[in-house]
Amino acid sequence: MKKDLKAALIGLDTSHAVNFTKLLQDPAVPEADRVDGLKVTRCLRFKTPFQSEEGMDQRQTYLESQGVLVIKDFEEAAADCDVILLTVDDPSAHLEYFRKCAGLGKPVYLDKPFADTMEHTRKMMELAREKHLRYFTASALRFDPGIVSAAEKHPNPKGAFVYGALGEAPAGSSIVWYAVHCFEILERLMGRGAASVTMIPDSCGALCHVAYRDGRRGAVEFIHHIWEYGGILHAADGGHHPFASVPGHRFYIELLRECVRFFRGESEGVPLEDSLEIMAMVEAADRSVKSGRAEPVCF
Repeated sequence: MKKDLKAALIGLDTSHAVNFTKLLQDPAVPEADRVDGLKVTRCLRFKTPFQSEEGMDQRQTYLESQGVLVIKDFEEAAADCDVILLTVDDPSAHLEYFRKCAGLGKPVYLDKPFADTMEHTRKMMELAREKHLRYFTASALRFDPGIVSAAEKHPNPKGAFVYGALGEAPAGSSIVWYAVHCFEILERLMGRGAASVTMIPDSCGALCHVAYRDGRRGAVEFIHHIWEYGGILHAADGGHHPFASVPGHRFYIELLRECVRFFRGESEGVPLEDSLEIMAMVEAADRSVKSGRAEPVCF
């Protein structure tokens, strides 16, 4: 049996700190749902606009009940670990903490989104190249069994319609923070090649059109106050295939299993080119809302 890798969580402002720890090591979780091979041992806590001190206190209490040492010093949090789960919820903090992690020489999973801007994304990529850092970034929705099944059964589709949540960010852009989930699904289904994005906000959320360089198209409906994901895949053979995310947040389990494979060197995670295009679509959508017109997907 392979020894469990020790992970440091960076950021307590996200519910993922609890979700991940629960699936990795809480004995109350059914054995079939528990993810083996990784154990959270330390967590770095710091203040962001994305969670109150009271909320972080509650999360800290849970993590401590699972044997996690919650501390406020980065060096101490990262010292006794093999790998990093960079889970900070505030996208504007990603560059700062990615820079700190890059110097450690330890593999990193970077939670969504890549960063708050493409400029910061490029800086992070350059840091990783300089430090020869192994990392990948993705929304957990990419690993949802319902979405994976649709992508595998109907490769190279003519188009796709995706619907999902548009949460409201406590700070910064809600599109960057939360629309990334639907763009991740769209990219998983359609592959790369997005050319432009048009995003139209309304009282329900937003509607989005994505034009592809080869003439295909994607459509995304972002909806406030719903937390479900699905859509229709328009296959190359002319068929129309509905899909939906699997209930019960199964995507967290599959994401963590991919993290274990990545940390063990058995997988390279999500191709960086995929993650870069997703971030470029997100930023184009954000620009489109401000400009009122189609915006190019720029790398």
